[in-house]
Amino acid sequence: MSDAAAAHPRLLVWRRFRRHQLAWGSAIFLAILLALSLAAPLIADLRGIDPLKTELLNRFQPPSAAHWLGTDDLGRDLFQRLLDGGRVSMLVGIAGAVLSAILGALIGVLAGYLGGRFDAFLMRFTDGVIALPLLPLLIVLAALDPAKLGIPQSIAESETFSLYRIVAIIALTGWTTAARLVRAETLSLKQRDYVRAARALGAGPPRIMFRHILPNAAGSLVVATSMSAGGLILLESTLSFLNLGIQPPAASWGNMLTRAQDLLQDAPMQAVWPGLLIFATVIACNFLGDGLQDALDPRSERQ
Repeated sequence: MSDAAAAHPRLLVWRRFRRHQLAWGSAIFLAILLALSLAAPLIADLRGIDPLKTELLNRFQPPSAAHWLGTDDLGRDLFQRLLDGGRVSMLVGIAGAVLSAILGALIGVLAGYLGGRFDAFLMRFTDGVIALPLLPLLIVLAALDPAKLGIPQSIAESETFSLYRIVAIIALTGWTTAARLVRAETLSLKQRDYVRAARALGAGPPRIMFRHILPNAAGSLVVATSMSAGGLILLESTLSFLNLGIQPPAASWGNMLTRAQDLLQDAPMQAVWPGLLIFATVIACNFLGDGLQDALDPRSERQ
């Protein structure tokens, strides 16, 4: 098979995605926002701003050349805080979605391929996790004291540990959708001729699952992961808003909203900017997921 023929399906996917204007625009918006957030330390250095430095005499300054969006209640540059918060919030959303997808894919492909009692056990366990009230469960897990679990106090109080803990909590509770999706795909794919041929040639279950079934279920999994990322960003913001997520002085859009809730009358823009970014990011992730779903669907019109 020539390289052009091998690339043909990928070109079709790309063309279908390009025709979805909302998804294409969302992808550009998310890429720019992610790039700016990752480059936040460099931008701060270029502007000569310390995002953690408090200047009480410069509280609630209006937008200016020095502070593009003004300052917050502690005199910190609001634009720089939004970039720092975006780096944390988007990292939580993306990392949580990817880890959830990996965990769900492993459980789903094992359940769908092995079947029988193993499938029944994993699916009943999945149903049990789905039946749990998500937000109260997350609140309980986030409120656990890491020091009582044997984690040194110095590590438990670090900003990095707080970030990793939120990602782990979200991943451990968000894998169920991916598991059910991959299981359904596996039940269909394991009856295909190429899987039967691989089995007849002596391929073992691990090779069939991870070389023949999971790659062919990747399209649906990518769509589900992209759409769940926005929900996880919103979930992280909810936890931070409840003071159970990323703890100050580290910034996230959620804890910026928490600080702004008492300032709505005096400085409403302190809440508008992080709220607007959360809203725009979640909507963009949903549009991106819709576009990927249309692009990866082989029944879509090909032009």
